[in-house]
Amino acid sequence: MNKVLLGWREWVSLPELGIESIKAKVDTGARTSALHTFKLETFSEDGVAKVRFSIHPYQHDLSVVKECTATLVDERSVTDSGGHTELRPVILTSILIGGVSKKIETTLTNRENMKFRMLLGRTAMHGDFIVDPESSYLCNKPDVAVFKQGAPT
Repeated sequence: MNKVLLGWREWVSLPELGIESIKAKVDTGARTSALHTFKLETFSEDGVAKVRFSIHPYQHDLSVVKECTATLVDERSVTDSGGHTELRPVILTSILIGGVSKKIETTLTNRENMKFRMLLGRTAMHGDFIVDPESSYLCNKPDVAVFKQGAPT
């Protein structure tokens, strides 16, 4: 199987969340992916735990807001690079990067003070990607036509 070469930062799509493009830091040192969210609330719908949240997908542009809803699959204690532990909601969502579409787990947290709205952790990369830490944006922006076809099942 040919693996897609990623740089240390890439554009990705999150079709199930309606996010056509968002910059992600590719971080092999982080186990789990993380997505910047605010106005986070959990609720139940037909007995299924859900989470509703908002996202500013573009750095330095607070005018674009995406309202998202996803099934809550878990809550986990995550220790960030500063050594702080936080209980975070976990969702399963599709990602599109470099022509590869797959389901990944991502935690939801406020990344307002971080340079990237998304962190792509190593478990999301298993089997499909290799990373060149000297390069950036090797995959370019995701293909809008593929994005509009929808998420993988």
